[in-house]
Amino acid sequence: MGEFQDVVTVFLTHRSKILVLKRSREVGTYKGHWAGVSGYLESEDPLKQAYSEMAEEVGLSEQDVTLVKAGKPLEIVDDAQDRAWRVHPFLFSVHEPDKIRLDWENIEMRWILPEEIDQLKTVPALKETLERVIGDG
Repeated sequence: MGEFQDVVTVFLTHRSKILVLKRSREVGTYKGHWAGVSGYLESEDPLKQAYSEMAEEVGLSEQDVTLVKAGKPLEIVDDAQDRAWRVHPFLFSVHEPDKIRLDWENIEMRWILPEEIDQLKTVPALKETLERVIGDG
């Protein structure tokens, strides 16, 4: 296993629900799993990357959202995939959810209550990542 790869995971919230996205068959990892808006950290600034991923994956600009919380990064080791991730989590509220448009990376979206995350087949540690931005985490 190599060193940790830095990624951002963005959770969007509206009226106490969280948006989750089902990853397409076209993505490199975790095809068909539920996730937040996510992507590799391509710059030094995780927040800047979070805005970039939102624009790409769901068509939202900085004006369409408000930052609620930037969570403490967490390290996740996925032995099955022989991968290690350092996840930088964010929570944003969405002003107009109807503006959301999925790109090729995701095939479905759902608004769920945070406690419903256990019922989905998610990318590794999605619940723990979410807890970093909705609890005291």
